Amino acid sequence: MKKIFLIIAFASFSLQGFAQELDKKFKSIPAKKSPVKEVIPPTEAAPKENPPAPIEKPAPLQVNPDELFKNTNLYKPEANVEGIFYRRNQFLGNFNTTAITSTIMYRDAAFVDGDKVKVYLNDKVIEPEVFLNGDFKSVKINLEKGINKIDIEALNEGFASPNTAEFKVYDDKGQVISSSEWNVGTGYKAVIVLVKE
Repeated sequence: MKKIFLIIAFASFSLQGFAQELDKKFKSIPAKKSPVKEVIPPTEAAPKENPPAPIEKPAPLQVNPDELFKNTNLYKPEANVEGIFYRRNQFLGNFNTTAITSTIMYRDAAFVDGDKVKVYLNDKVIEPEVFLNGDFKSVKINLEKGINKIDIEALNEGFASPNTAEFKVYDDKGQVISSSEWNVGTGYKAVIVLVKE
């Protein structure tokens, strides 16, 4: 029994000594104190005074689509309802050119569904009925000095509304003046204006 007591006592003292050694080796690391930075609010710069923009004179030969489409003898009034946005005339832009002639090419831009158009130059019919298909069709026009207004009227909407078409306008050197698409309902027009300088 003495032996067991001696072994237990010896083991207790050994463990206690080992625990004290661990306590001596362990040192806590103090928390690092970060310096407090003072937040400086940004300074407000006085707003710069911009002089009023100079009033530019409108180009005398530019066509204003709002004024153009007021003429109900030439243009059908807008009749859009909720969910239908193509019952309106579409203005495709004013473009200046020095060309003597211009070529207008057009085709059905979506599903070839039997769309037909009529083409006007300065309110005179130059193509009474054109069936749009997947290939480009074209008409060449002689440009007059000043405004050359080209109207393309949708004669129908084919099997799938609206009348959709892609068009390209070239000058006499083969350079593209304009390229776009239109989506208009029956009786409405897409308008492009070429101004010959």
